Amino acid sequence: MPIFIFKSEINNALYAFAGDLEGSKLPVQFAPWQQAGTVSLGEPPPHNFSRFRIESAIKLHGFQLWRMKPAAGD
Repeated sequence: MPIFIFKSEINNALYAFAGDLEGSKLPVQFAPWQQAGTVSLGEPPPHNFSRFRIESAIKLHGFQLWRMKPAAGD
């Protein structure tokens, strides 16, 4: 399954993986969401995240959230 990456426009550190291009199941409290990329079938997800865990969360909840840590010195 392709995995779509979204970024919250109200929280710069909050990202989500979703199973559809529209991100239709992403949590509304962090909307609006902007598409930030795609992980194609066979490609590894960013940051060494487990593809199995991402796909499991998408099947169960429709999405998986993740945060970026601030860069050193920020």
